[in-house]
Amino acid sequence: MGETMLRIGFLTIISAALMSGAAYAGGIERNGYNIDLLFDPSNIAVESTATYVSPHREYTNSQNFSGIGGTDPDVRDTKDYFSGAVGVKARVVEGVDCLVDYSQPWGAHSAPGLNWTGSTENAETKINSDNYGLTCSYKFDMGKGQLRLIGGGFYQQVDGFKESLVTPPGLVPGFDGTGRLELDSDGWGWRAGVAYEIPEYAFRASLIYNSEVKLDGITGTLDLSNVSPILVPGLGGAVWDVYGSTKMPDSLELAIQSGIAPDWLAFGSVKWTDWSQLQTIPFYLDGTNIQATSLDLFYRDGWTVTGGVGHQFTQKWSGAVSVTWDRGTSQGYGSQTDTWLFGAGANFAATKNVDIKLSGAIGWMKSGSSGSYVYDGVTYGADNSYDFGSDFVGAVSTGIKVKF
Repeated sequence: MGETMLRIGFLTIISAALMSGAAYAGGIERNGYNIDLLFDPSNIAVESTATYVSPHREYTNSQNFSGIGGTDPDVRDTKDYFSGAVGVKARVVEGVDCLVDYSQPWGAHSAPGLNWTGSTENAETKINSDNYGLTCSYKFDMGKGQLRLIGGGFYQQVDGFKESLVTPPGLVPGFDGTGRLELDSDGWGWRAGVAYEIPEYAFRASLIYNSEVKLDGITGTLDLSNVSPILVPGLGGAVWDVYGSTKMPDSLELAIQSGIAPDWLAFGSVKWTDWSQLQTIPFYLDGTNIQATSLDLFYRDGWTVTGGVGHQFTQKWSGAVSVTWDRGTSQGYGSQTDTWLFGAGANFAATKNVDIKLSGAIGWMKSGSSGSYVYDGVTYGADNSYDFGSDFVGAVSTGIKVKF
């Protein structure tokens, strides 16, 4: 039982993670951090994954109270997206393994457009990230199993833009009233954790902490060249250099898996992410303390809970099903409500050294509404309110692993 169950433990749980965790989560999370490849028992393992996600969040009954926004009260907000990851794991010496990986942990693409009545708050926002990590572990015998100490670091690049309507379009000839904020930054983070494994029962319990990433040197431009200086004196009609700072969140995840019967595996995880540190992020004119604009998020902490079972059908085929609940991070401002995801994944051992994975997830995002929000005595979002229903989200992932 031990070897068979061990194989399930390292194959189907990865498929389950692909189909659910990569699909949709709170804040601006896409793939988050995933170091499961570090636990692969092979001397060398190379894995690459690609994920396509289609969230269908639609706004309805939008109302604008400023008189500046567009006229369409019903729009689709979210855009489909691709994300990818690749990792190389190697056994350095007996008991010591290291993983080098590239991933895209954060991202977002919201594009309700300029005709939306709430275009003064957001016409289009896009965030991208690139993460390069090195994680190592030291494993030694303890009791019936093995204790693994884990540590590493990562370098992260984050960039993006936001467009919105600043003044009514066409009010002044030659100016369409749109403004665009473009930003770019980078920073370093670290991780530490511990895991206990009993291969005989395909048991593994791990606790992994990923630090925050300080983006102290955010730089970019605020393009107001399409905004009339008559309507916005001192800023309109020009492009301004801006700066700011924020932090990408730290997270803590507890994951457990165990064989429960011959060829059967159960798994589950609980993850906390510190999204509440992202409230309003001010940006200042370069060389001054004059605030030019801000990114207003007002998130609360995120919680993600996943559970599932895996089964090895034959020597070549194994699969898993899972259910994931992700707590919405919005607090009456924004549309990130609770999400439920139901996934299924399959692993095909094409050869002794090659595994091919395919997984998918479908789910729904809870309905709700967005309006004004008070933070530190200041009211935000008073210009616009809107509703949204219980919307669909779907995802498909593919992956290949080569091991020696």
